[in-house]
Formats: sequence, C-alpha cells, structure tokens
Amino acid sequence: MEKGKIAGNTPQIVGLEEGKAYAWCACGLSANQPYCDGSHKGTGFKPHVFKADSTKKAAFCMCKQTDNHPFCDGSHAKLG
Repeated sequence: MEKGKIAGNTPQIVGLEEGKAYAWCACGLSANQPYCDGSHKGTGFKPHVFKADSTKKAAFCMCKQTDNHPFCDGSHAKLG
C-alpha cells in the first residue's frame, strides 16, 4: 500500500470519545491534520474511518507511514 505525504515527524495526541466516528487523514494533504478534510480527492487515497471503542487519549500518526492506521507505530523514528 502506498504511504501518504509526511504531515509531521511526531504523533499527535488526541482525545477520543467512545462511539464517535473519526476520519484520519491517510494522504497527508489535509489542512485539518490529523483529520480528513477531503483533500485526498483524486489521489487514490481514502481516509481511515473508525468508531472509537472507548473514551481515551491516543497517539495518531502524523508521518502517515504507520502500518497501524490511524495510530502511531514509531515509523517516524525511521525517517531520514
């Protein structure tokens, strides 16, 4: 799978609410990072849409290289 444009080199901590739907930007083009704003249209990318299973804080990937969408898996540490 193709990876998105790097939008940041560190994860962004976000508050999730149980049962609420979120759309994480996978392309890296959104002006509303880490959330999708529709900038992916025409690129072949789609946002990762999910519903939070609990209320908690989570580290969203900003480098868009994670294999655990939308969460940070440490991939940013391997970037040059």
